[in-house]
Amino acid sequence: MYRYLKNILRKLFSVKSYRLFPQSDTINIAPTLIMGKNVNINAAYPDVNINIGDNVIFKEFCSVLVFSKAKLTIGNNIFFNNYCSINCLDQITIGDNTIIGESVKMYDHNHAYEKSPIVKTHPSEYTLGAITIGKDCWIGSNVTILKGVTIGDNVIIGANCLIYKSIPSNSIVKALASVEINTF
Repeated sequence: MYRYLKNILRKLFSVKSYRLFPQSDTINIAPTLIMGKNVNINAAYPDVNINIGDNVIFKEFCSVLVFSKAKLTIGNNIFFNNYCSINCLDQITIGDNTIIGESVKMYDHNHAYEKSPIVKTHPSEYTLGAITIGKDCWIGSNVTILKGVTIGDNVIIGANCLIYKSIPSNSIVKALASVEINTF
């Protein structure tokens, strides 16, 4: 049954999405890519490097931006739930068999800024740092992953976490938010 549904989804979505990205030296997208409605993969620069493996599924309303000279590598058997966002100015790599929950955001860059004598941001200048997500990971809903982070293999990240430091393999990460309920 699963195989039957998967083939139907592939027929519905993959022809449209595959035509958007012809094979080239720097853009390699497996024909098994499935894209739901309003999925936007923006690779308008001629010098991007995009590799998307077999059996990758983007549900609905996902956004992928790959900027000039950036490299995006998405392994095999990856699932992106609704409203995910990938913003790649440097390098983002996602290992095989990884599940990305709803509304996950990935940023491999940050705006440059100064602290002295006053705080001043530079909207068109960036600091960069690659993001690497290992194999067999589960990234929960509403997680934000920032530049310079390496997430090892077999990692589970709970919902609503801000990931700004690297995480070793075979780890579980959860937000330390406590909820206090008082009843009267």
